[in-house]
Amino acid sequence: MLAVVEKKQVEGSTAAADDDHALTDGFNLVIEALKLNDLTTIYGVPGIPITDFGRMAQAAGLRVLSFRHEQNAGYAASIAGYLTKKPGVCLTVSAPGFLNGLTALAHATTNCFPMILISGSSEREIVDLQQGDYEEMDQLAIAKPLCKAAFRVLHAQDIGIGLARAIRAAVSGRPGGVYLDLPAKLFGQVMDAEAGAKSLVKVVDAAPAHIPSPESVKRALDALKTAKKPLIILGKGAAYAQADDAIRELVEKSGVPFLPMSMAKGLLPDAHPQCAGAARSTVLKDSDVVMLIGARLNWLLSHGKGKSWGDHPKTFIQIDIEPKEMDSNVGIAAPVVGDIGSSVAALIEGMGSNWPKAPAEWTSAVAKKREENVAKMAPRLMNNNSPMDYHGALGVLKTIIAERPDAILVNEGANTLDLARGVIDMHQPRKRIDVGTWGVMGIGMGYAIAAAVETGKPVLCVEGDSAFGFSGMEVETICRYGLPVCVVIFNNDGIYRGTDVNTAGDDPATTVFVRGARYDRMMEAFGGVGVNATNPDELKRAVNAAMDSGKPTLINAVIDPAAGSESGRIGNLNPQSALKKK
Repeated sequence: MLAVVEKKQVEGSTAAADDDHALTDGFNLVIEALKLNDLTTIYGVPGIPITDFGRMAQAAGLRVLSFRHEQNAGYAASIAGYLTKKPGVCLTVSAPGFLNGLTALAHATTNCFPMILISGSSEREIVDLQQGDYEEMDQLAIAKPLCKAAFRVLHAQDIGIGLARAIRAAVSGRPGGVYLDLPAKLFGQVMDAEAGAKSLVKVVDAAPAHIPSPESVKRALDALKTAKKPLIILGKGAAYAQADDAIRELVEKSGVPFLPMSMAKGLLPDAHPQCAGAARSTVLKDSDVVMLIGARLNWLLSHGKGKSWGDHPKTFIQIDIEPKEMDSNVGIAAPVVGDIGSSVAALIEGMGSNWPKAPAEWTSAVAKKREENVAKMAPRLMNNNSPMDYHGALGVLKTIIAERPDAILVNEGANTLDLARGVIDMHQPRKRIDVGTWGVMGIGMGYAIAAAVETGKPVLCVEGDSAFGFSGMEVETICRYGLPVCVVIFNNDGIYRGTDVNTAGDDPATTVFVRGARYDRMMEAFGGVGVNATNPDELKRAVNAAMDSGKPTLINAVIDPAAGSESGRIGNLNPQSALKKK
């Protein structure tokens, strides 16, 4: 039911109604439009002109989580969209607050996460004449190049349509970020309550199935059947699709080794006999036919070319809902345009009941290489050094995740991310969330908060000390809402490592932090649990205690300052590193 506004509250309003008619306003129309479409959680930061909206939304039964910075609220909304397939909603104030949220909106669009950034804004007539209004900015124009779609609502009767368009744009086709501009004057606009209720829109079939053409399915199967060394690559788009059973059936029916990208880990367990994660270099280099399911040939896969892909030609099959993704880096011999669920189902049907398994010579070679690499790594993961190195610390976390497969793992950093991605096995889908396509730092606390809120599961958030700095103040938010989040900071006193020296002056080197920092005491300051762990045994006890208790916990995991390498595994992207190689 729409809340009504008494006549005396709206005296002088441009919207009028007869004395015997109930009225409503923009505040209530936005709230009811969100509720009608089951968008009941809002992440944001209060302030002019949306403070009252947050209060009213909370009073109306929506969950409104208030953050310390809009960028972190935006990251929370973005990953909420990924986990639920509904648009995550971020609410910000105008101008600077909007700009803070815009980074997360662009991140959502790049990663294909459905998200709606709703920002209050200054009045159009003043902005357009550039007359110097409070936080004056043409936010719609700024947002347009950085998101999938952008809309502005000027009249209360259009609120329902505006939100409906934003929802449909966010989730249909390739998902992404949408900006919805709500000028301050809109919230106070008043209209007849009955007419207002009728103006709201319940979005129907927001993300309709895209069925691939029979010709494209046959072409893909013909290519796969002729392969001597086939490979399936699973991307986060495959995880987002929630077509888990169908993807497993396709992989197992074909017998083809699969390589999961980081956020697709667990779609099939990393311990699955066909998983080639521990033989990544081998399968990329030696494969002859590669099927991409919800994965893009971007920098994370060396654009599908170069030394990592070997010196023989590849035949690529690509399943994606976006036609423009095909041929973006290399020619795609068998493009299958459609949603993941429909496309995989069509492939399974086309395979029939007697599909030949991938050649045993190839699958045996991949399995052997995987076992060799796992055996080679095992001793490094079992050390109990103090201070810890990355492998000793990650070996502990690998075991904990294996014992708690339902927990959500959030991961960011340089070495902390790159090494964890390879060491920590995942056992269930959508349990690993990380920096994604951009490789952007700062997602940690926002992701951890949203993961706990949206799933109700315990969260283990593994951070580099540098990455934590981007969003660390949100540990207060974690404590304020009492969320079951355990943050582990790999603290090696700096970015990449804490041993660099400034040879030209007295200032610390640009990559060095305060030595011996005690991040655990930050959590204690807000009423959470703080632990300082100096060896793997202490780390294991602390993490298990945190996961058992469900209390907000931060563990300062002391890592050898000399551990780590420049930019993790992507130092080649550093121009200076490239020069050194020459």
